[in-house]
Amino acid sequence: MRTSPKSEPAGAPATDVAGVVDHLFRREAGRLVAILARRFGAERLHLAEDVVQDALVQAMRTWPFTGVPVNPTAWILRVARNRAFDHARRERLGRGKEPEFAPLVEDCLAAAVTAPAPQFEDEIRDSQLRMIFVCCHPGLPVAAQVALTLKVLCGFGEREIATAFLTSEAAIAKRLVRARKFLREQQVAVELPRAAELAPRLEAVLQVLYLLFSEGHRASAGASLLREDLCADAIRLAELLILHPVGDRPASRALLALMYFNAARLPARLGSDGGLLRLAEQERARWDRAKIRRGVTHLEASAGGAELSRFHLEAGIAACHALAPSEEATDWARVIELYDELFAREASPIVGLNRAVAVAKLRGPAEGLRLLAELPGRAALDKYALFHAVAGQLWLDAGEPAKAVPRLRRALALVALDAERTHLGRLLAEAGAAEAIAATGPGGN
Repeated sequence: MRTSPKSEPAGAPATDVAGVVDHLFRREAGRLVAILARRFGAERLHLAEDVVQDALVQAMRTWPFTGVPVNPTAWILRVARNRAFDHARRERLGRGKEPEFAPLVEDCLAAAVTAPAPQFEDEIRDSQLRMIFVCCHPGLPVAAQVALTLKVLCGFGEREIATAFLTSEAAIAKRLVRARKFLREQQVAVELPRAAELAPRLEAVLQVLYLLFSEGHRASAGASLLREDLCADAIRLAELLILHPVGDRPASRALLALMYFNAARLPARLGSDGGLLRLAEQERARWDRAKIRRGVTHLEASAGGAELSRFHLEAGIAACHALAPSEEATDWARVIELYDELFAREASPIVGLNRAVAVAKLRGPAEGLRLLAELPGRAALDKYALFHAVAGQLWLDAGEPAKAVPRLRRALALVALDAERTHLGRLLAEAGAAEAIAATGPGGN
């Protein structure tokens, strides 16, 4: 029989509800979907998504009055169970098989309620990694594998996925529909595939973890530019991945190195005004040296074998920054060499944009601007705020504030986060002041 969620002792005051639910959505929703999908089957993946989403909405409505329960994850899972029963009755799911269906969700609830918290965390985390491999099914195009995993297991919205792929939300929505239909029609098993079937999926799994970390490192939406919990989640999953024989590959180690190098700089990425700080503006003493050392360890381990992946190249670039005592002391020639090789492998607009910035550091802003003008995929970049921000900065560095201002204004119109708006506001003020000085002429007042 369906029961209402039992009241539990409050674990946090009602005023903290929004933050707790946001944390659950970003860090726990994917894990809950994973453990439910493991019981329900991949053909009911959408059901697992829906009931967890409904439970989070119910938490937002209930907890302001009751307070946050001591074990909010178990509360969410219990409500999700009730929603699953409702759905089963409404849609006649498993008609005549409710006695069969009931133990599946009861099993999940028992695990949440009875297991000590650390064990429950570990169990869900394993389930999430397992489901990442399930979603990265080789019968789907890689882009669809990655989009499905980011949506179902990483809490990404369609807008965030579209930003990662430089495409439209409508295109992402179609990919997701096709991917779910494939899993349902093919009755894909939710258990971890056999070892021989894991290797072909590893590339997509690594891309998922890369994009999960990237969204935490520089968010595309939300209240904060940095989502350190996403970065930590990506690192934990990558650490779990290399414990598996199939996952312990040079590319996996290189990705972990890249994550640690970039995570080390997180404490210094925002200024006292909350604005984004460029690499040159960051206080390097605040960088996490322990994470840098872990990055070096994984980068050295990634050198085994003949494989040289994009993650090796990006980790090498990140190492140049992380190990340099100052921006001036950075080995920009080596950074450009690595970007050249990365761009030769993957001539993407984003790689080209970062390469132009590095070239400008060594050879001057005019050379960086020339590379920007030659970038492939310029149409896609027109709606990408960072492209206009970089162009504006380079025009400002080149002593052309009149050309910098419209680019910076375009960038400002495209960003939604306060940290980026503050940063661009500072640049616009600098460009505007320089433009005013230039307009008065040498003898002006």
